[in-house]
Amino acid sequence: MKNKKAQIKLLVLAMVVGLCSGIVVGFFRFGIAKMTKLWLTLFHMAHKNFLWFIPIIIGLMAVGIIAGYFVKKYPHVGGSGIPEVKLQLAGNLTLSWWPTLWRKVVGGILVISTGLFLGPEGPSLQIGSTIGQGVGESAKESKTNARVLLATGAASGLAAAFGAPLSGALFVLEEVFHNFSPRVWMNALAGALVADFVVSNIFGQKPSLSLVYRHSFPVKLYGYLLILGLLLGLLGHLYKAGLFKGKKLYTKITFLPSRLYGLIPLFLLIPIAYFWPLITGPGNRLILALPQIINHSGWKVIGILVFFFIIRIVFSIISYDSGLPSGIFLPILTMGALIGAVYGLTLVQLHLLPAKLVINLVIFAMAGFFAAVIRAPFTAIMLITEMVGSLLHLMPLAVVAFVALLVDEFLNGEPIYGTLARVMLTKSKKQQVKISGETDQLTVPIYEDSQLNGKMIMQIKWPQHTLVKAIYRDGKSIIPNGQTIIKAGDSLILTLDAGHRGAVFNQIKRMQKVRYDG
Repeated sequence: MKNKKAQIKLLVLAMVVGLCSGIVVGFFRFGIAKMTKLWLTLFHMAHKNFLWFIPIIIGLMAVGIIAGYFVKKYPHVGGSGIPEVKLQLAGNLTLSWWPTLWRKVVGGILVISTGLFLGPEGPSLQIGSTIGQGVGESAKESKTNARVLLATGAASGLAAAFGAPLSGALFVLEEVFHNFSPRVWMNALAGALVADFVVSNIFGQKPSLSLVYRHSFPVKLYGYLLILGLLLGLLGHLYKAGLFKGKKLYTKITFLPSRLYGLIPLFLLIPIAYFWPLITGPGNRLILALPQIINHSGWKVIGILVFFFIIRIVFSIISYDSGLPSGIFLPILTMGALIGAVYGLTLVQLHLLPAKLVINLVIFAMAGFFAAVIRAPFTAIMLITEMVGSLLHLMPLAVVAFVALLVDEFLNGEPIYGTLARVMLTKSKKQQVKISGETDQLTVPIYEDSQLNGKMIMQIKWPQHTLVKAIYRDGKSIIPNGQTIIKAGDSLILTLDAGHRGAVFNQIKRMQKVRYDG
């Protein structure tokens, strides 16, 4: 009975997290939309009178300086915030939730609304996670429950940003937390559903993307999907390589302090926003315009879309690597959509594909590029399914996403957020490992290729101050002994000192030696 009451209390808190995340992210999206209209108006006025460039330049400088100041005071406000959430859940990073929250909201609105090729989804995830952290601390929950609420907030924030609750919860489980225990997924989904309800019914906001297609993709044409997946995997791998190299190039800039790197993409934005306003911003306006653009087939249209893609991929890297508070979810989907449109229209010009199916390839390519870059294929499939609102495309979506992921895997591609988190942990000053006297838990999933699979508990040299408390297997909790054999599919419940959680997490990860860890 006591355990049931604790579960109900945690579920109620998860719904509170979802409610608060929905309100804050709803305001976040509203602020970005209003400020975006202001910037578009200013650039439109600049076409009539060049004097309007004066407030544009002053405004962009102010945005860069303010955002840079935020990042200087709280470095983890910069970027998407997803690597930070991963490190927090692993016990490798501790942040103050309130200073991070308000700076992320204000900084994100200022930066994303300018028209840089940056999105609000990653920041929304971090916004939600800080709210979950705040609720957990206010309710004085245990370390384990506090992490569940932090993960719930992350799922709620992403769900509110995309208008896709299932994808929000799945992404946190698949890519961020790597924990599919019932306590985590049930609360994460509850929070995501509440957050989505808030943004949909209180703010009246719809999903970021809502593409409609009316024709199923014939099985006899699936060969074209394999080629598309191959192309997406190659370009996705190239994009990730560009992101990692771009960060190194920024460190070589000596004429600006690092906190002001954001001024570089903000000034480069001026000619792009002046000549091609449609392609600015996260990319949702461009994606929603693609159905009209692809109605005008021809090599000229293909050339224009290729030009747009080159600008999007190059300037997205420049924008994101500057360290401004922002994300790359929507920019990734936008690049995928452009690849799908170019590929589809090329097939039409070669008389290999009916023009009515080009929109299908646009949708499939978004999922494929997302899967290659983020390496979260199930989230990619679910996200596009929720946005389109149909299950008819599930098989071709899965084919494209799987092939794209396979290509990136073959090229030794790394999960982008996992890589960024490792780099961040290496560069940052690691927290001292010390006995806190407070008990904590760590849930360790055992995969088929884990080095722990098939071994007895007594055969494993566990980290200091760590005990295997229970094994969750086939829906039941087992109290183990030294001769209990660990099996694939098990979830080990470890008890440890809270001060050692990050170190134990890293050590267990090395012990498992599983390469694909998201």
